[in-house]
Amino acid sequence: MSESILIVDDEKEIADLIEVYLKNDGYTVYKFYSGMEALKCIESTKLDMAILDVMLPDIDGFRICQKIRENYFFPIIMLTAKVEDSDKIMGLTIGADDYITKPFNPLEVVARVKTQLRRYVRYNNISEQQEISAYEYDIKGLLINKFTHRCSLFGKEISLTPTEFSILWYLCECRGRVVSSEELFEAVWGEKYLDNNNTVMAHIGRLREKLHEPAKNPKFIKTVWGVGYKVE
Repeated sequence: MSESILIVDDEKEIADLIEVYLKNDGYTVYKFYSGMEALKCIESTKLDMAILDVMLPDIDGFRICQKIRENYFFPIIMLTAKVEDSDKIMGLTIGADDYITKPFNPLEVVARVKTQLRRYVRYNNISEQQEISAYEYDIKGLLINKFTHRCSLFGKEISLTPTEFSILWYLCECRGRVVSSEELFEAVWGEKYLDNNNTVMAHIGRLREKLHEPAKNPKFIKTVWGVGYKVE
């Protein structure tokens, strides 16, 4: 069965173009030109991913992203015509997994979609016969399990997006070693890291919020200034 993808963009030419490329790759597409219509679809339809434009005439993409994250954890890609880092960081901070700046090559969108869906499916279709205990870390009350894709802190479950989970898992795998932003980005996103890329920093900030980490002295994800991050 093909994955179902929501597209929301008030620029009809862009929405229609993405729809064509995704349908050509076998995906089921639900396309809307307004935010309110999209919200109705989210509540009534099983979705595997959302592609949200930031600027919409009725309700912006950030608000839609927040509404999705209240109940769902499928990947979200934000589309933005803005180039300010603050807009990109905002989307990542509220739960988006990736962003693409307009204008873009539709083939890039398809590639990003496939990357996010591979990660999401990998963590959510797990054989019951696999040995789960070998794929689990318990660090100072932080429990993360690769095959159930679950994370808890002192017994209370923490809801992570697929990207957030991948980042935390990779840091736990490298426990005790400093991981640079470049290494972390290329390991999780599978793409070449570019200078001044704030994607990793935004996701680390969001993870710390969910883990209730104090900004100045985090217990789990520590910053080694000028080098990277580590879990001790």
